[in-house]
Amino acid sequence: MSYQFKFSKLLTVKEREKDEAQTVYQDSVKKFREVADHLYQLLKKKEDLQTFQSDQLERGLSIQEIRHNQQFLTNIEKTISYYQELVINARNRMNWNEQLLQDRNVEVKKYEKIRERDLIQYKEWMNHTESKQLDEISTMQFSFRNGTR
Repeated sequence: MSYQFKFSKLLTVKEREKDEAQTVYQDSVKKFREVADHLYQLLKKKEDLQTFQSDQLERGLSIQEIRHNQQFLTNIEKTISYYQELVINARNRMNWNEQLLQDRNVEVKKYEKIRERDLIQYKEWMNHTESKQLDEISTMQFSFRNGTR
């Protein structure tokens, strides 16, 4: 008689759900990194522009150039604000997916623990059954030897 875990199909489903959650989580981490990197690049660009503008002001700029730089800076700030929202949303999605993955891991571990305990019980039952059979065989052999003498 071979061991068959009674919840094996359910465990398979839970493992598949965990794998899917892992994939979704990894995708959300990747998306978060991409958006955060883009935000970083925009912040760096803004800093560089401010440094450039500061240097130009010391040398002297025309009003038209100042307006142009200020408009460019305003546009970058709007874009930064937009990407900050994207980063917040991506972080929230990533955290939610991480929690979902952790929940799936817990579910799988529960079923694996049940399987381990069930396997231990099965082995104990098999050992007990085997021991009973050996006792019966020994008794029969003893009876057979004593009955023929």
